[in-house]
Amino acid sequence: MSVVTVQLGQCGNQVGHELFDIICSDAQERQRRVYSTASCERFFHQTAHGELVARAVLVDMEPKVINQSICKAAKSGRWRYGETSHFSQKQGSGNNWANGYCVHGPRHREGVEELVRREVERCDKLAGLMAMMSVAGGTGSGVGTYITRCLRDIYPKSFILNHLTWPYGTGEVIVQNYNSVLTLAHLYQLSDAILVHENDTVHRICSQLLNIKHISFSDVNRVIAHQLGSILQPTLTTDSHGIYSRNPLGSFEDPALYTSWLSSEEALNVWKSPVPFNKYEKSATLVSNSQALLRPLDNMVGKAWNMFASRAYIHQYIKFGITEEDFLDSFTSLEQVISSYRQLC
Repeated sequence: MSVVTVQLGQCGNQVGHELFDIICSDAQERQRRVYSTASCERFFHQTAHGELVARAVLVDMEPKVINQSICKAAKSGRWRYGETSHFSQKQGSGNNWANGYCVHGPRHREGVEELVRREVERCDKLAGLMAMMSVAGGTGSGVGTYITRCLRDIYPKSFILNHLTWPYGTGEVIVQNYNSVLTLAHLYQLSDAILVHENDTVHRICSQLLNIKHISFSDVNRVIAHQLGSILQPTLTTDSHGIYSRNPLGSFEDPALYTSWLSSEEALNVWKSPVPFNKYEKSATLVSNSQALLRPLDNMVGKAWNMFASRAYIHQYIKFGITEEDFLDSFTSLEQVISSYRQLC
């Protein structure tokens, strides 16, 4: 089963490239044929000459990052992006969600949808679609949200995962909280799953666990890609049938760990693979739907609301078609999400 990835904006394209690079490197280092084959089939298709081509569509309103990603992939000599699997323009979204969602998204919808359709048709069986994007800027968040809506309309029964990169608390984009609120409120209604990486948390991993002295965005992106790859790689049993395994760990089956309305069998799935991942002989990755994101989400909504109450920068969104009611609806939606997560205690 294959996954088609849509890389959106600068962050989505940079993290996406790192993810494919790690997955390809890991699969080619493995001596176990079943694992390597399953991994490559999930994320790549092969040309008649045996070249691995990522099952990905690259989208940005400026060409620079896309060109860099394509060149870096080709220079690796292990894999590449499709020659016509990218879409870019000459003008960005100006860090404005409304510009991306109301202008660039609708204007270029048909072109992006056609690229995604081609990748989907190359899959023998589609496991799902993964949109990779930041929530802070204009293209990744605005165009990314619009494209997710389009994908939901075109592939109503397909699983859609949105991978979101959460900005630093002291980010450089003054309106990042507006963009984040609008992105999350819309995706909450569209996506089957939202997987979030916080830049601040990943930065601490680079500093405290990896002992990197001068941390760059590339370092942060590689950590995100490693964690993503570890949960997206195929997990196979050791028998000859190559069946995906899902074996619960007894200590996590205690009902006291979970909310009363969810059984432990439904609350936890454990997937394992008998081979190392990305040069780690043993590793474990936990994907948790918990209160971990509650504090940064609450802080982000609070900061956005304070700006909205003083009407700061609202005119920049209104001129592209977003109304004050749209903002209020988004705030209401996320306040309900925050309230629901607080009640998990």
